Amino acid sequence: MSLPRRALIAAAAGLSATLVLTACGSSSTASADPGGTKGSVAPNGVTVNLTADQKRVTTAKVDAVAALVPEEIRRRGTLQVVDSLGTVPPLDFHATDDRTIIGVEPDIAYLIGDVLGLKVELNPVSWENVFVGLDSGKYDVGLTNITVTEARKEKYDFTTYRLDILGFEAKKGSGWKVAGPKDVAGHTIAVSSGTNQEKLLIAWNEQNVKAGLKPVDIKYFQNSSDYYLALSSGRIDAYLGPNPSLAFHAGQTGETEVIGTYSGAGAEVLGKIGATTRKDNGLVKALNEALNTVIRNGTYGQVLKRWGLDNEAVQTSEINPPGLPKTDK
Repeated sequence: MSLPRRALIAAAAGLSATLVLTACGSSSTASADPGGTKGSVAPNGVTVNLTADQKRVTTAKVDAVAALVPEEIRRRGTLQVVDSLGTVPPLDFHATDDRTIIGVEPDIAYLIGDVLGLKVELNPVSWENVFVGLDSGKYDVGLTNITVTEARKEKYDFTTYRLDILGFEAKKGSGWKVAGPKDVAGHTIAVSSGTNQEKLLIAWNEQNVKAGLKPVDIKYFQNSSDYYLALSSGRIDAYLGPNPSLAFHAGQTGETEVIGTYSGAGAEVLGKIGATTRKDNGLVKALNEALNTVIRNGTYGQVLKRWGLDNEAVQTSEINPPGLPKTDK
């Protein structure tokens, strides 16, 4: 019997908390050289390979699934995958050669390509250009931590591959915890523009202002170096972003901690990340079958584990599940 939504969300938060607590434990387990060739230790204790020689997990082509790919893409022989600029470990970032894109998102893209018998070509662009490229048909699929939302479902098809847990990262030892909207009132919090975490933070702020609480001073940064500089200098109190990257960073530096987590789709929906295609372009079924193939054969689990994200695994890939609700605006 399936669990109610609130129970599922609580379970996801519990799994995420395990990840966070491990990441924020003793820094003696973290690599002293988080950017070096020796690798880093992920929140689950696995040593992460940061070099260009990734030795990625691979799997076999499945002809019946490959046959579901639209003919134009099959003839081309490549899967054009759009991702972010490669600045958010362990999701999507550059190896120690400063050229090779590595992380859980590229690894999942390559697994999908294996099943479909297609060569994966990664196309790193800025966040807003992910959707511009999908809209124009320049790219086939986006694999870059895109949350399923009801608004996005009007233009895109999704097939899920990871839970979407957001986190608040602050200086270690601040004594501040975030469990809900009232806890952010009066604080200065950074977020990336155009993301679902921005949408959630704005909604929380509006709720607080209506309740007579102090507003949030929202600051916008588009890359990690900027918001971490602002955090270390005290110009912001916290950064709201994808929990995997925050937990990974906190575990490596020992200088910050995740002070609260939240479902990326809000209080009533279990947030999920999905491979994203232009609506009705005929590719989502093939992607869904490919993802469920690697979930069943275990290679998906191996990929998440090697990046410390095994606690955010989905049991099955779903096409267009309930997402972050629309606002009244």
